[in-house]
Order: sequence, then structure tokens, then C-alpha cells
Amino acid sequence: MPDLELRRVNADGLPEARQVLTDVYAEVYADALGDPFFSVERFAERLSGHARRNNWEAVIGYQGDEPVGYAYAGALQPGARWWMHMLDPLSEKYTEETGRRTLALFEIMVRKPWRGTGAARHIHEELLSGRAEERVTLLVDPRKQGVKALYERWGYASIGDQKPFPDSPLYATMVRSLRVPRRAAHA
Repeated sequence: MPDLELRRVNADGLPEARQVLTDVYAEVYADALGDPFFSVERFAERLSGHARRNNWEAVIGYQGDEPVGYAYAGALQPGARWWMHMLDPLSEKYTEETGRRTLALFEIMVRKPWRGTGAARHIHEELLSGRAEERVTLLVDPRKQGVKALYERWGYASIGDQKPFPDSPLYATMVRSLRVPRRAAHA
């Protein structure tokens, strides 16, 4: 998407970006907002919690003044609960966090008019560019096979399932190395 402007926001800039993030979320999840887990209020709580993480940042894509979509992530800290919800526990060596080992991609979404244009990939890769972490992890609803397949094309591999909240869906947990040469990551 050549006319996509990408704006990077860190935790200090969240107060100014919060409304855009919330509005895009409400539009993208409009059909699910009746489920308490997907409500705007719960999203706002998760956003606030995520933004308190070490090195949290977002990339918001714009076409002109219109927000197209965004992604945001933060580094997992020592003792992070991210891996504790795996249905089949992973080894301690795999789940040990240092604050610089794993980037958790908490949200990525694109508004309907821009889906299928490459905007999501562009936003995603910009967010990951220049990160110091060794790997990135995300959760995806395994019933959304098209989205899961998209992440696989982007270099992610599924490592098991988890249920991070009592009222959340079951999610596939996916991981991608950030040490892959950029050319290979874009193949």
C-alpha cells in the first residue's frame, strides 16, 4: 500500500491515540461486542494493561486522515503469565522471559475497506522492525482458519492452545522468530 502512512506510538502517546484504537476496535468487532469478553470496556481494560508493559508500542496506519488499522505489542517480562495458560504446558526453558526475549503482539486489526490490500502486513512488519526481542508471539482464534493461515504465511508457527481468561475463547498460540533475515520473513 504505497499511500499508507504509518505512525508509531509508545505508551506516552497512548492518551492521544486511545480513541482511534478504541474506535477501530469497535468497528472491527461490531458483531461480537455483545459478548462481554469482546466489549469495548474490556478492550479498554486490556489496552491499559498492555500499555503498562515494557517497551509497549503501536503502529497505526492511515490513508489520509482515515485510520486503516493498527497493531500493538509489548515485551514479556520475567514471570509473565502469557505461557501459564497453555493447555499443554511448555518447557521452562521455552517460557523463561527476560524482558527482551519475547514480544507479545496483543492486537492487529484492519478496517474492512482495507482488508486484502496488504495494509495488515505493512503495519505488522513496521511494528516488528527494529525490535530487540528474539521472537514474537500472538494468539489467534483457531476457528478463523483464514487468519491463522495468513499468520503462517508471515512465518508464524502454532505451538499449542491456551485460554488466557475464563471468559475468553480458546486461542492458538503462534510464534515467529525475529532473528530471521528480513528477506526470508517477507517471502
